[in-house]
Amino acid sequence: MTVQKFIKYTPVDIAGTPLNSTHELTLTILEKSGNYVLHKDIVRHLNSKRQGTVSTKTRSEVRGGGRKPWQQKGTGRARAGSNRSPLWKGGGVIFGPKPKAVTLKLNKKERQLALQTLLYNKKNNVIVIEDLENTLTESKTKSFVKMCEDCNINSNQKVLLVVSKKTLPLKLATQNLKNVELILASNLNTLSLLKAKQIILSSLSITDIKETYCD
Repeated sequence: MTVQKFIKYTPVDIAGTPLNSTHELTLTILEKSGNYVLHKDIVRHLNSKRQGTVSTKTRSEVRGGGRKPWQQKGTGRARAGSNRSPLWKGGGVIFGPKPKAVTLKLNKKERQLALQTLLYNKKNNVIVIEDLENTLTESKTKSFVKMCEDCNINSNQKVLLVVSKKTLPLKLATQNLKNVELILASNLNTLSLLKAKQIILSSLSITDIKETYCD
C-alpha cells in the first residue's frame, strides 16, 4: 500500500546562506519496506549496462577439422572424426556463452515508486542550492570545493549533484573530483541515489523531478 509524503526544503545560495523560500516535493512511497522494489530496479539498471558481447566458438565454427585424423579401425586408438572436437585441444566449446541481451522488465510506475521511496529515505542527506546552474560560473575545481565547504558538504564522500542542465562550468568544475557524480534530473536513477552519501539538488532540478517522477 502506498502513502503520500510531503518534504519541504529550505534552499541555500552557493555561499551556504539560507534563503527566505521553500521548495516542496510530494512523494508517493510504500507504507512498509520498499526494498523489493528498489532491488528490482537496481538489478534492471545493472542489467541494462551489460554489453552481452561475450562469445565462444562451437565445433562447427572453429577453423579446420575437415580431415579425419586417422582411420576408423585398426590403430588401437579411440575413434576420432575431427581434430576440432570439444574433447581436443583447440577444439570447440560445449555450451559456451553466446551474445545475448539481458533485460528485466519493470513497469514505469514501479520505477517511479522505487525512486520516490529512496528519495524520501534519503531526505536528511539532501541539500537544495538555489539556481546552481547559473550562479556557479567559475570553471574551477577549487570553486566547487569551496562551495561544498560553505554548504557543509564533505567532498571526500560520495556526492550526487542533480541539475536540470549540465553547464560547461559545472562539468569542468566537477570532472576531476572522483567522489562527485553530475547527473541530469531526467536521468536520475536508484543506483546513483543509493551510492550517494550526500545529494545536492538545484532548485531547477526539483521542477524536473516533479514532472518526470511524481504524479
